[in-house]
Amino acid sequence: MVSLMKNLVYFFLMFSLLPLTITARDNKTCKFDAIYQFGDSISDAGNLIREGPVGARSYAARYPYGESFFRKATGRCSDGLLMIDYFSMALGLPLLNPYLESGVSFSQGVNFAVAGSTALPPSFFRERNIHAPSTDSHLNVQLDWFHKHLNSSCHTLTECRNKLQHSLVFMGEIGGNDYNYAFFQNKPMEEIHTYVPHVVGAITHGVMKVIRAGARHIVVPGNFPVRCIPIYLSSFHSQNRRAYDDMGCLVGLNEFANYHNNYLKSALQRLRQEFPNVVIVYGDYYNAFQSVLRRSRSLGFDPSSVLRACCGVTGAPYNFDGSRMCGSPGVTVCSDPSRHIHWDGVHLTQAAYRHMASWLINDFRSAKVQC
Repeated sequence: MVSLMKNLVYFFLMFSLLPLTITARDNKTCKFDAIYQFGDSISDAGNLIREGPVGARSYAARYPYGESFFRKATGRCSDGLLMIDYFSMALGLPLLNPYLESGVSFSQGVNFAVAGSTALPPSFFRERNIHAPSTDSHLNVQLDWFHKHLNSSCHTLTECRNKLQHSLVFMGEIGGNDYNYAFFQNKPMEEIHTYVPHVVGAITHGVMKVIRAGARHIVVPGNFPVRCIPIYLSSFHSQNRRAYDDMGCLVGLNEFANYHNNYLKSALQRLRQEFPNVVIVYGDYYNAFQSVLRRSRSLGFDPSSVLRACCGVTGAPYNFDGSRMCGSPGVTVCSDPSRHIHWDGVHLTQAAYRHMASWLINDFRSAKVQC
């Protein structure tokens, strides 16, 4: 516990140098009293490992996950902190507790994200002969948790609405797994393109639900440039040099990520017109990650490891072997995760998430909003 508190103090002091503040149109600073986080493994702080026996046996429940900060596995799919942890610290708030953890405080927000979750319900995937994800906590389930939390924590509807008006809601990142399950089960690109309106529709439906509950400040993140992730690089390896860009990432897959993100941005613009008194900010996770990749050397990352997993199978392409994930017997861990961008071949390291969060905070700060 002493070690954890020392780490928290160190990271808070370091990260408070770049506070997350959103400036209002009258040049005042918007202050947030709580954060509500929906999403998948990019943001899960421990819901999956508390969801049941399958989750309790998942890789995120085992060391070396969490080694760089918590010195133990917490359910976070990283060696330490996630972006949502950095956002919380930048707002001067405590790290969010996962909704499924008992006996903890939710007074300053809740993390509803579950690793492996999707924006769409399992029925969507069954209808398309896609193997359903291991967790059934898709976005609608997380939204149900959100409403149950409000019902149990507020005495009146007005009290809830007042609380949400001074809160920040992160609607994702979510939707990436909806495509991942299809890609890795060899569905054609043309078919997966047809999923985008459904995925974006589920996300915007979620945004409308939290708005109707009283939320007034919402961040909706886009998808990552998946072409640069070791699991994709090893699974969709090509002998054609033109399939890769100057960073060694797959070109075609990023075109799809951009398609989703552009579709999402258009949908968010329509929501802004429908709800002019609500601040809806697009979270540009795509360019935040690209920025980390392109600045990797100046940020202190090992140039030889930029596309390789820190925790993985040495000798495998990109240090990634899907049959022997991080945490499995015999899988090695790099000596210094802070020099690596990729943690387990699917998720990023604490260091990468810190730099992404810093880039995004600069992006959020430039927004002129109505408090």
